[in-house]
Amino acid sequence: MTPLRQRMLEDMQIRNLAPSTQDTYARQVARFALHFGSCPSKLGPAEIREYQLHLIKERQVAPAVLVQVVAALRFLYGTTLRKTWAVEAIPYPKTGKKLPTVLSREQVAQFLGTIKNLKHRALLMAIYGCGLRVAEATHLRVEDIDSQRMLVRVQFGKGNRQRQVPLPPKLLGALREYWKEARPQTWLFPGRFPDRPMITASVRDACRKVSREVPRVPPVTPHTLRHSYATHLLEAGVDLRTIQVMLGHRTVSTTAIYTHVSDRQLRQAPSPLESLPGPEKST
Repeated sequence: MTPLRQRMLEDMQIRNLAPSTQDTYARQVARFALHFGSCPSKLGPAEIREYQLHLIKERQVAPAVLVQVVAALRFLYGTTLRKTWAVEAIPYPKTGKKLPTVLSREQVAQFLGTIKNLKHRALLMAIYGCGLRVAEATHLRVEDIDSQRMLVRVQFGKGNRQRQVPLPPKLLGALREYWKEARPQTWLFPGRFPDRPMITASVRDACRKVSREVPRVPPVTPHTLRHSYATHLLEAGVDLRTIQVMLGHRTVSTTAIYTHVSDRQLRQAPSPLESLPGPEKST
């Protein structure tokens, strides 16, 4: 590990950035350095602009990836390297608001029922059953499953915000079946090394592989399961404020997007056309 990478990691730890954010920033900075074959401390605004254009024109990456790149480089040059040039001038791309993909309950059941790997099934059931972000699920510890109170403690939420969510009995059954086989010690879903959690890329790969085996179901990502969880709660009559807390959103306005994707809510909304008075009949 280079001294610069070590210093950046320490800066992120001091500021209590979430582990997933630290991994993302470090990965994006490493790719930036690899592209130029040079230490980032020797690069500047001209190279950053060139790299952004490369990602847009040649790599054609999604706006969300560009946002990650900009955030990582702003942290590196503004916080770790403390450059005097205007770091805030590194532009963020404009991202459009897209409605999330949501599965029906039948599609979720079909997807989860197709998973043969006990570890993957338990993990993806946890994402849907508790509305977890993928990094929150991979960073669950064995001790976070409170079967007495039927709660799951989420200790590595976005922005390091902790919360508790209900533990569904079906999920508890799947976790017990998985635990009997794998016997995890610290991390509930360890990666290749028992002392480290499973990486999020492995979870996304598992989703893609299962998706190919499920007919008549759109491509599924871990976040698709989280979106489906929130929408199904809303359709079941759970209020937005409760869903906000369970998802770990900072504001209820973020949660409000699910009011736009709930089919049941849309069908129940009356059109003002129906309330218009009819034409008077001539006598």
